[in-house]
Amino acid sequence: MTEIRCRKTETTSEGDKEEDERQNEPELHTTHINGPVNTEDEESVSTGEAEDKQQKDEAEVKEEDAQHKQEASNTAESTVRRSKMSSASGFLQCLVRVFFGCLAAVACGMLYAVYLSTYHDRKFWFSTRQELEREITFQEGSGLYYYYYKHMLTAPSFERGLYELTIDNKTVSGETINIVERLSLYPELITSFVYRITSSQDVVEPIYFYIGAVFGLQAVYVTALFVCSWVMSGTWVAGMLAVAWYVINRPDTTKVDHAIPLRDNWALPYFSCQVAALTGFLSNKISSATEMFCYLTMSATTVTFLLVWEHSHYVLFIQGLCLFLLDSFDLVPPRKMADIHKVYLSSLFLAYLFQFQNPALLSSPLLCLLIGSVLARYFQQKMKMGPLVARVLKLFLHFHLVFTTGITFSYLVKKLIPVSESDFILKFLEVKFGLNTTTDFVTNFLLCQESFQAPGQDLFLRLTQASVLPFYFLVLAVCLLSTLQTIYRRLSGQPMTTNLRLEDGRIGEQPEVIYHVFHTLLFGGLALLFDGMKYLWTPYVCMFTAFGVCSPDLWMTVFKWLKLKSIHPVVLSLILSTAVPTIIGFSLWREYCPRVLAELSDLPEFYDPDTVELISWIRSQAPVAAVFAGSPQLLGMVKLCSGAAVTSLPLYSDINLLRRTEDTYQVYAMRSAEDVYKILTSQKTNYVIIEESICNELSLNKGCRIKDLLDIANGHVVYDKGEIYSFSKHGRFCQEIKLNYSPYTNYFTRVFWNRSYHVYKVNSVISFQY
Repeated sequence: MTEIRCRKTETTSEGDKEEDERQNEPELHTTHINGPVNTEDEESVSTGEAEDKQQKDEAEVKEEDAQHKQEASNTAESTVRRSKMSSASGFLQCLVRVFFGCLAAVACGMLYAVYLSTYHDRKFWFSTRQELEREITFQEGSGLYYYYYKHMLTAPSFERGLYELTIDNKTVSGETINIVERLSLYPELITSFVYRITSSQDVVEPIYFYIGAVFGLQAVYVTALFVCSWVMSGTWVAGMLAVAWYVINRPDTTKVDHAIPLRDNWALPYFSCQVAALTGFLSNKISSATEMFCYLTMSATTVTFLLVWEHSHYVLFIQGLCLFLLDSFDLVPPRKMADIHKVYLSSLFLAYLFQFQNPALLSSPLLCLLIGSVLARYFQQKMKMGPLVARVLKLFLHFHLVFTTGITFSYLVKKLIPVSESDFILKFLEVKFGLNTTTDFVTNFLLCQESFQAPGQDLFLRLTQASVLPFYFLVLAVCLLSTLQTIYRRLSGQPMTTNLRLEDGRIGEQPEVIYHVFHTLLFGGLALLFDGMKYLWTPYVCMFTAFGVCSPDLWMTVFKWLKLKSIHPVVLSLILSTAVPTIIGFSLWREYCPRVLAELSDLPEFYDPDTVELISWIRSQAPVAAVFAGSPQLLGMVKLCSGAAVTSLPLYSDINLLRRTEDTYQVYAMRSAEDVYKILTSQKTNYVIIEESICNELSLNKGCRIKDLLDIANGHVVYDKGEIYSFSKHGRFCQEIKLNYSPYTNYFTRVFWNRSYHVYKVNSVISFQY
């Protein structure tokens, strides 16, 4: 074969030579015909022809080069044009997605606010009630906060009203307190200020402006949950699913239905915005401008959250623990952690100033954690270096240094600035976790509050029926396993991947996802211990679950573990991230949409004629300077509707007020008339209100009735074969006084009664009648 090919090439070359000779023959022939030519002329002609050929060749080469350059420039221009067109189209698509996503988020928030307003109006028949009946609808003693909003509006000026609240001596009898600091009244101050400067008196009633502000914040709440789920999943469908689950599980996500002025309803929307901003700040997929916007939003909402709720620094401490774990496992850049620490420290400093140098903030666990982590990082600058075993040992040492330093700092602060609540909180936790027992009324009273008890099974049953809990466990399991893999890789020395692709299938390497895994685990653990913590856990269960089922990264992570090869995993993950939320959304709409709408049409009438009658009597018959004693919830309503001074307030974070509440509750104990009279007169009480619902309380949880707690604290109980029996030489005061015989009539005179309440005047002069 090779010989044949060689011969073919030779013959073709010979043929080419013959053709060239044939083409040259005519020229030679013409020269012969014209006669003999001189050799010099022949040489000059040949050289001229060679030069002409050379020039032609050079010109052809230049033309070819020019053509190549032109083609290259055209190709580059077309490439640039295509890239510009693709970038423009990509930017336009992104802009359209953001526009429709923001539109959907705002629409969800506004619709939820309208729904709350309609539900509230129809539940309490709010628009048809008189002012007194409207104020009575503020339950759980929350109306007390609204009273100070009214006070700020009736004051001659905003400055005068604020001054009167800082030296208030008309609320708690015998005490002058800064009620702004004691009750965290910044929401009422800001709302009343806005109501004044906007001249809303001619447009809307004060009470509608107040509840409208709360409902508007609830709209911000669900909008922030929407945005948070959208940022994590990349699709605003997740936001809509999160809002749907939030509304369906409303009894376990918010208390705004029945106690509008509570601090939780003002504070938690700001915390939701802070979490959404923190989620965006931790993400590796944002620009520097977006990161700065998230940082500023996080700073503003953190300060506001600390100002409007006295328990906010405990919530931020749990969040700080989540971020501390992120930093310890080297899952977030040190620069971002330093910025977050600046936000916490500056927010605590500003809150300390605006809350009139509140000593509780100086000894707060959040500040102790920050001090401990900063000092431990300074002493362990090479903690995140070395082999696996060395890093694990350094990590344990780091934990020890942080918590030891924090506890030491807290101890020193409490020694320098005594904080009355600190020792009580430790005692309360000891009893809660079974490490100790006590007969103290206040401790047992708080443990019997529904918020501090473990949640019942009905909570998890409701979440399961709404389909959120099964998907939550699925999403949490995938994200937690992927997070543990990421932690192992980081401790082994592998760098953190910042530019993740969908094909990588590593959802646990996204810092915002890892944060929310820690967030839901810590708050979920607290929700299993305290029922009140469900309002901090359940909303983020809805958000986190919606993010998971709508995220292609989560499905891709599962397929990466399963090593799926029959179907392309990327395509399947994209399909499932769209199909699964669509099916869930359709099923929720079909089952729960009629129920939600039915809540607006079929509502029982709320009316409390006995309380209305009591308040009307106080307004018309009691002296203006009278002091009333009773249960904290009732006293909050008395203060709201009449403005009279009271002996205690429905505030469970103040140990001094709780001790005064214990003294007032002695009217339900087995105490003599003389003992109760001395207690009430020490508090300068003029009238005491006895409630039938407390005096004759029937409850399955017998040990948590007010009279049982008082009997235990006073030592009036006998234990026999595991049963508790009350025993005392005196009868129960609230029952004996109704019999209207001496010595009770010597100290007290009944002035009002109905089915629910008995009001007795505390005699200033004791009359001995037998």
